[in-house]
Amino acid sequence: MTLEITVFILAILFGIIFYWSEAKSNRLYRFFNKLTHSKELQMKPENKKGFIHKQPFLLRLVWVTLLFVLAGVIVSVATPINAFYVQYFVTAIAGTLIGSYIASVFLFARDSTKKENLEKAFKKGKDFVEDVSEDIRENFEAENKEVENTIPEPEAEPKKSARDRLKDKGMIK
Repeated sequence: MTLEITVFILAILFGIIFYWSEAKSNRLYRFFNKLTHSKELQMKPENKKGFIHKQPFLLRLVWVTLLFVLAGVIVSVATPINAFYVQYFVTAIAGTLIGSYIASVFLFARDSTKKENLEKAFKKGKDFVEDVSEDIRENFEAENKEVENTIPEPEAEPKKSARDRLKDKGMIK
């Protein structure tokens, strides 16, 4: 169990480093893209997509699994030890995916906390609060008018008590 936790933590760190390095430069992904696609279908130079950077979950899962399958084959061929590696394999894949999402949150947070973005968000939030407060005021005023119209006028004759009404019906003496 301790080795699995260690593998998991190292895989999270590997996922963070892998995502961060792909966010800076995606040369390896570009190389494989040039090998596998025709000239018209190759990615443009300004495209930042990588193996796990800016990829949906399923493609991240495929690329990370392929990476660990290749690493597992190399380890099993290079070492004479034949052990049951599936639990470490799955732990490493899960940790790498979690690490890539942790890195994407921090890189996204860094980009979204620039001064211009914060000012835009503040203006949008301020407009939203004003719109909501206007709607609430309008609804409150409309409800007040309805309540004023539905208030019953006091009756001239006093109401009978519950005891008197039950006596009138003959239920009690």
